[in-house]
Amino acid sequence: MNFLTSLTDWLWSPLVVLALGLGLVFTILTRGVQIRRIPDMIRHIWKGERSEAGISSFQALTLTLSSRVGVGNIAGVATAIAAGGPGALFWMAVMALLGGATAFIESTLAQIYKIKSEGTFWGGIPYYLEKGLRRKWLGVVAASAALALYAVLAPGVQSNAIAASFDQAMGIKPWLTGVVLVGLLGFVIFGQRGRVVGVADVLVPFMAIGYIIAALIVLAANLTEVPAVFLLVVKSAAGVDSVFGGIVGAAIAWGVRRALFSNVAGVGEGTYGAAAAQVSHPAKQGLVQAFSIYIDTLFVCTATGFMILVTGNYNVHTESGEHIITHIKGVEAGPAYTQGAIDSVIPGIGPHFVATAIGLFAFTTLVAFYYIANTSLTYLTRGVRNESLLHALRVAMLAMVFYGAVESADIMWAIGDVGYATLAWINMICLVFLAKPALIALRDYENQRKLGVDPVFDPVKLGIDNADYWVSESSPERNPSM
Repeated sequence: MNFLTSLTDWLWSPLVVLALGLGLVFTILTRGVQIRRIPDMIRHIWKGERSEAGISSFQALTLTLSSRVGVGNIAGVATAIAAGGPGALFWMAVMALLGGATAFIESTLAQIYKIKSEGTFWGGIPYYLEKGLRRKWLGVVAASAALALYAVLAPGVQSNAIAASFDQAMGIKPWLTGVVLVGLLGFVIFGQRGRVVGVADVLVPFMAIGYIIAALIVLAANLTEVPAVFLLVVKSAAGVDSVFGGIVGAAIAWGVRRALFSNVAGVGEGTYGAAAAQVSHPAKQGLVQAFSIYIDTLFVCTATGFMILVTGNYNVHTESGEHIITHIKGVEAGPAYTQGAIDSVIPGIGPHFVATAIGLFAFTTLVAFYYIANTSLTYLTRGVRNESLLHALRVAMLAMVFYGAVESADIMWAIGDVGYATLAWINMICLVFLAKPALIALRDYENQRKLGVDPVFDPVKLGIDNADYWVSESSPERNPSM
């Protein structure tokens, strides 16, 4: 465990700086596209159409949100506050705003370099690294890292949180929760891709809206405390609060770290769902995916954070274990903070509601993880469906889901953090050298919007090479009559 902790810190400490810096650079280069084009983001969510090869923009959004909105939105926010104080919530929001630009760049690239194989769209990090940088070996490295992360390293974090929350709320043994999870997930992933998308399509809007409503009820019941908590968050983030001013560095580190774990802007997780969408221009889906960062972090994570803070259901400690403030003795940072917050307003409901929310959040995340792992495997097999490898992938993922349910939370979080950091390093460094096509696509999109036309993408005209799907004669976007 000590080795995992040291490795995690070694990977994440400089990654926090890289993530913030990259988001700032992309914000400048895109002239704040994640803020300027919010009306376009909302419009494109509903306008996209699906086809036999691709899913709609809304379906791509829900598929992406099912991976973004997970344990990090409840347990992750709690651990950020425990380690970084209330100021961590401010830096999570900063990371969301800057991360919107990063998400736009990577998701637009996923659309530019997507392929159509066996009548289905495929794309994501490996595809745009191979085609955009002309480095096949980089694509293989990224696909291998993504396959390891989403099939083996990350699923245990989600199943562990589900098992722990149901154990705390209802006394259900973790092994039993693990068995049920394996059965439910197996039913979904042994089906067709439509079943995977369908689960996200139905559950994601339902769970996100329900959770935010619960947060609003808690905030309404503590309305007089909201202004003071808001001021506490800002002062703590700036290092001027009398209690939390001394841990401003931890606030930045843990705020960015947990925001990145939750919304994964720059990790490339959203690129797989983005590539599957049927759109007439890559920038359209880039904008939709940028908006998903706001839903994940500014809405859901902020809702969790303010619930915890206004009700005082949190503790804060230094990295060495020294307690700065203790509101709830003997309570470990995680879902229990949120359970206590809701229970303080609606007694007897908190533990059960949070357990259910975590169950839905984490289960849809597991479904999305399988989609990403399957896409990575498809890349490595060059689009040739290999049933033996596919079954091996499914069995390995189900095994890790069960293992995560019965293992300790510290080990599962450490393993997950190592996996996320590894993929983030690969993707973020490559984005530095690969952003130009996405910036060209954005400029083209905005020029066409100024002319009052529905933007259509022509990579040949723009001088973008290797965008093979978009120059295909069979492309319905290039041939509207088809």
